[in-house]
Amino acid sequence: MLEGVNDGPLYDNLVPLANSLAELLPRVRSVCAGAQAIAPSSGSDIPASEGAYLNEVHRELSRAGNALAAAAEAVAMARLAAGPFAAVERRSHIVLAHVAEAERLLHT
Repeated sequence: MLEGVNDGPLYDNLVPLANSLAELLPRVRSVCAGAQAIAPSSGSDIPASEGAYLNEVHRELSRAGNALAAAAEAVAMARLAAGPFAAVERRSHIVLAHVAEAERLLHT
């Protein structure tokens, strides 16, 4: 997120968001490892689960990835002064929400 952003107000606002998103990596890995432990798989298919809840876990992680890409796009727009910083914040919070939902689904 910070690549190409020079020091200044935008950079100062991005650092805490970038840090919070980077801190999600161990949580995402934990969700993936937990799902693999519940239903081991060596392929790209999502294993069957009661009520298809692992599909929902996968869907939430996919949505988190899409939201992260949208956050990076919002950073680029803000860097070019073509979009508000609030869009970066909004998209970053969406990423956090999807990861939290994947965790909740896995542990229910």
